[in-house]
Amino acid sequence: MKPTPSLAPASSGRSNHARWAGLAYIVVIIAAGFAQGGVRERLVVDGNAAETAANILEHAFLFKFGLASDLLAFMADALVAVLLWYVLRPAGRTLATAAATFRLIAHPAIGSLNLLNHYMALEVLQHPELVPGSAPDLALQFMDLHSMGYLIAGAFFGVSLILTGILMARMHFFPRLLAVLTGLAGVAYLMETFGMVLYPSAEAVWVGAVMVFAVAAEVPLALWLAIRRA
Repeated sequence: MKPTPSLAPASSGRSNHARWAGLAYIVVIIAAGFAQGGVRERLVVDGNAAETAANILEHAFLFKFGLASDLLAFMADALVAVLLWYVLRPAGRTLATAAATFRLIAHPAIGSLNLLNHYMALEVLQHPELVPGSAPDLALQFMDLHSMGYLIAGAFFGVSLILTGILMARMHFFPRLLAVLTGLAGVAYLMETFGMVLYPSAEAVWVGAVMVFAVAAEVPLALWLAIRRA
């Protein structure tokens, strides 16, 4: 009996698309990880405008490089969204389209526009004469807005991962455990976004959940896509 399309073995074309999706996903993880962990977490001090301003001005090129790195990640993520749509569509074209749409909204759209807050933080510090009030305070406000923008994008990304996990579970192409972990990572992103809005005092819980499941799901998924052979 001929298998249904959603359960059929992957074609060589699908494997090629999956491989490129994995390579692009690796770029996303490295570039976005550097921008957040290597730049913003290093330079931005929560609640301390003066120290944050001093760090940004002292490491202005690094701060700008973090923006460029994030932009590269979001461009690569647009490619991931399109390629994964092709790979996942045999398991449900409508659901795959929804997953790709939420992913495109999350980072290529919201995330990219959110970089304006990152950009303006440096601008007001380098040109304090152009802004009213305290430039360091305003710069810190821009970085706070950037953090909230990331959380908003994370909600859309979480939905995309949940849908992606469901689609993966329908296909023999993906390991079942990887599908489950991807869906759980999506739930963790949603928990972080709504948790930080409603219960910010539990930030360590929300951030910790994302860290655990992002590492457990997204990194293996990217590597598996990149090295898998049909």
